[in-house]
Order: sequence, then C-alpha cells, then structure tokens
Amino acid sequence: MNDDKSLPLFSSDDEAEAFVGSADLTGYDLSALTPTQFEFSSKDARVNMRLPAELLDAVKATAARKGMPYQRFIRQALEQALHG
Repeated sequence: MNDDKSLPLFSSDDEAEAFVGSADLTGYDLSALTPTQFEFSSKDARVNMRLPAELLDAVKATAARKGMPYQRFIRQALEQALHG
C-alpha cells in the first residue's frame, strides 16, 4: 500500500514557498517532479553561428523533449562541455 500524499496545487509562488518552508515533505510522492536548473546570470553577450539545418532541428527537438527553449539547451551543453 502506498501511503504517499499528493502535493497540493498552489495559486501563487508565495503559497508554494510558504508550504515548502514549513511542510515535512517526507510523506509526499515526489516521483513526478523533474529537476530544474535556474539561470540567474545576465545574458549580455551574443553569439551568432551557422549550423546545418539538421543539427539545429535535432537540437530543437531534444530541447523540446526536455521541456526547455533550445537556446537554454545550447547554453547548458556549452557549460557542461566546459565543466565536464
């Protein structure tokens, strides 16, 4: 028998923050959650590059499967390549 509770739905970020700040999350089913990485650095530099259309299509499709904009996906791929 699964005794895990479902997370409540929140109408604002403030409600969610208050809940997470005070709740004991050990009894909740968190299996449907996906990791998220937040970007706080300003994006003040531009890069223009030419790519084969097939590569850009593959990048966009992979980013869509991961639920993110393709520019963010490219940025994360570059960061991972640099930081191993």
